[in-house]
Amino acid sequence: MRLLRLTALLASALLTATACGPSSESPTAAGELTVWHYWDGANAQTFQALAQRYEQQHPGVKLKLVNVPSAEMLTKLQTGAASRTLPDLAIGDLVWVPRLAATGHLVDLKPLVPDRIWSDIFPEMLKFGASGDKRLSVPVSANTLAMLYNTDLFTQAGLDPKAPPATWEELRRAAKTILDKTGKPGFELFTQPGDSGEGLTWNFQVSLWQAGGEFLTPDNTRAAFNSEAGRKALRFWTDLVEDGSSPLGPWGAFEKGAAAAAQEGSWMVGIWKDQPPFPFAAAAIPHPEGGRPATNMGGEQAVVFDTAKDAKAAAAFLAWFSDQNLEWSKTTGFLPTRRSVAESQDYLASIDPLSKPFVAALPTARARPASPVYPKVSLAFAKQVEQALHGKKSVEAALADAEREVNAILAAGQ
Repeated sequence: MRLLRLTALLASALLTATACGPSSESPTAAGELTVWHYWDGANAQTFQALAQRYEQQHPGVKLKLVNVPSAEMLTKLQTGAASRTLPDLAIGDLVWVPRLAATGHLVDLKPLVPDRIWSDIFPEMLKFGASGDKRLSVPVSANTLAMLYNTDLFTQAGLDPKAPPATWEELRRAAKTILDKTGKPGFELFTQPGDSGEGLTWNFQVSLWQAGGEFLTPDNTRAAFNSEAGRKALRFWTDLVEDGSSPLGPWGAFEKGAAAAAQEGSWMVGIWKDQPPFPFAAAAIPHPEGGRPATNMGGEQAVVFDTAKDAKAAAAFLAWFSDQNLEWSKTTGFLPTRRSVAESQDYLASIDPLSKPFVAALPTARARPASPVYPKVSLAFAKQVEQALHGKKSVEAALADAEREVNAILAAGQ
């Protein structure tokens, strides 16, 4: 693919590029630092190029990059924590940070990473590594959700593809019009819990936040979704399903051209860059009138373990890596973690126009609860929402049962 070839060329160019940010946090001779990550392909090449550039600028440091499959990495880190056989640093899914923090082996990076970096990172991203006054992780990449829609289906239904729905009511009307005129559902919802529940929960949280609700209490000890906002959000979903505007079934109808629109991740722009399955456009996710814009976030964050040979040197590399956020984001297609990058004309001029709604959503992107038992919470919640979507429980009963199960999980703490 052209994107992969371009990424490889840019990665090569990074070897000789001048550092983007200051290097005043340079470590002394630290020897070898082992870094685990799960990036592959062009992203791994780009990371390798940056690591080599860091070594050139800091002759006393050698970075040993170890690729660990994402499906194995968290388990290996948790096992390694028990035996104190850990890498110096690890970069992985942001939702892993609370579970790694629960091992007690993460270094507080707040005093080791300059304040100018912390203050430039989108605040919601910092919640995953927050523990009291400590900061246990550095966000290094991001993604968000926005609405992608099939412009051909909009046109066939007599809708203006240049004026996508902006509110829930507009979306309801557009979705039903598309169904009536084309026979295809107008908006795909994530309706299946699957093995983890997170696909459904992650997508539903957007509607919950837009309606003014919260998923858990601020201290993550109780469910907060069984509220007026939660019921409003779930009714919005069940209404779309009941009138046929949203299909029930495995995720993927939109990507096959069998539904007109869906909440999709920012990575889809890169995946479809060269061979889109149909003409499509991107827009902000519609929110209720009187509600608030919101989206969910994903991405990677970096941690340093207390078994590291030189925690200060490890943190210095992370500070430097964060300062390369412009090149990293432009080259890989990940969204920026640094506000200054997301707002820079250099970055905005370099990206595909289809990516701009995802970037624009960064200030309203919310963090999932930073709880070590969140995976269990997510699955329990998703299973109850599924019952409402299939008409087996009322909205009220589904949320009440989910609240009861989630509170039990949080109380047990494991």
